[in-house]
Amino acid sequence: MPQPGALRALRRLILDTAMSTIPLTTIGAELLRQELHRLKTVERPNAITAIAEARTHGDLSENAEYDAAKERQSFIEGRIKEIESKLGNAQVIDPKQVDAEGL
Repeated sequence: MPQPGALRALRRLILDTAMSTIPLTTIGAELLRQELHRLKTVERPNAITAIAEARTHGDLSENAEYDAAKERQSFIEGRIKEIESKLGNAQVIDPKQVDAEGL
């Protein structure tokens, strides 16, 4: 189970991210879209299957497989929310147009 401090930090990151635009290159945005698609179509169903399988192994209070599957599911859901937030607040930029000197 994630530490309470880690959860607070993740929530703060998500909230901070949600309140500002995020510069992304076209390639970066596409990579995030691909990861989001994979998480939703492959990883999430696999996690659900792993949880269901672990439940068949008996007492959940002493079932390490179940705990691991639930932790994995939690990570996947958090990552999905993070990516959706980033893409929702993305400002696609062209790195060639950005002034790297800060002038």
